[in-house]
Amino acid sequence: MSAHVHTSVSNGTGLILLDRPKALNSLSLEMVRDITAALLAWRDSAEVDAVVIRSSSEKALCAGGDIRFFYDVGRDTPQAGSALLEDFFTEEYALNHLIHFYPKPYIALMDGVVMGGGMGVAQGGPECRIRIVTERTKMAMPEVNIGLFPDVGGSYFLSHAPGQLGNYLGVTGVTINAADALYAGLADYFVPSAELPALLALLETTAGLQLRAAIADFTAPFRRSAGESQLAQQRAAIDRHFAAGSVAAITASLQQDDSAFAQKTLQVMATRSPLMMCVTHELIKRGAALDVADCLRMERALVRRNFEHGEVIEGVRALVIDKDNAPQWRPATLAEVSEEQVLQMFAPVWPAYAHPLRQLA
Repeated sequence: MSAHVHTSVSNGTGLILLDRPKALNSLSLEMVRDITAALLAWRDSAEVDAVVIRSSSEKALCAGGDIRFFYDVGRDTPQAGSALLEDFFTEEYALNHLIHFYPKPYIALMDGVVMGGGMGVAQGGPECRIRIVTERTKMAMPEVNIGLFPDVGGSYFLSHAPGQLGNYLGVTGVTINAADALYAGLADYFVPSAELPALLALLETTAGLQLRAAIADFTAPFRRSAGESQLAQQRAAIDRHFAAGSVAAITASLQQDDSAFAQKTLQVMATRSPLMMCVTHELIKRGAALDVADCLRMERALVRRNFEHGEVIEGVRALVIDKDNAPQWRPATLAEVSEEQVLQMFAPVWPAYAHPLRQLA
């Protein structure tokens, strides 16, 4: 195990502790490999009946992938990415698939920031997932802000969100809270952060086979404590505007609405990569017709095209490296994005038999 991932087993429960607090547990390749190794070792082990993943810090479960790493290695070989970059995305997406189909209860404590790759290690499939949020939860798929797209299975779980919520969250990259996460179907239970010590004690002392029922009982008193969902209040507007057939049409629809919600949404979208907003819209549309494995395979090819184009390199430069918050997007405006440019991003990279995620079932 690396210095940033600690694992143990207690009372039939495998415990994964992410411990890279200064980077908000941003995932490195080593961390991806450590989590994968633990889950594979426990998958068929009679000694482990459930898995819990949590953070050593209250600030974040995981803020995503290590975007400084993306910048450093992607800038060196922008046409194809370095071998390490290729390995990172292949192994991260394989981990997302492993989590989605895990045969045992998989419990994610989504306290603090949960974004991008953090969503990938928290959004298990419906048969295994138990996703717990707190009032400190800050959840997002914010990739369009750095010139990327909602990956780590985002094309699947966003496309399966109610109504147009997935389109809204993916195209805008906005951050939501616990109540919104519950409303959007991206979380299952709410626990006040003050009750986390008691919940952790429960997780460490309850037999793994009994954890699902124990968590349901523990969280029952807090069912209405998450507060009102802003997404619920904005749902009619979101469904109306984001049902438009393109990002340009969504923008035109919002421009006809003088509400505070519409104007704020337009302001947010004006800062995002125009190309990646359009790619995200197409990604979510395609993802709705695909299974998890095919969504991840689509995303894996798309991330290669993205680094070839260089949009994410520019986005990370502006946001994290130079911090000028003035990315030079290509194209610079939504009006300049053509359908051909969007479709080119989805062009196959490998023949099916050579795809790095061809083994996913």
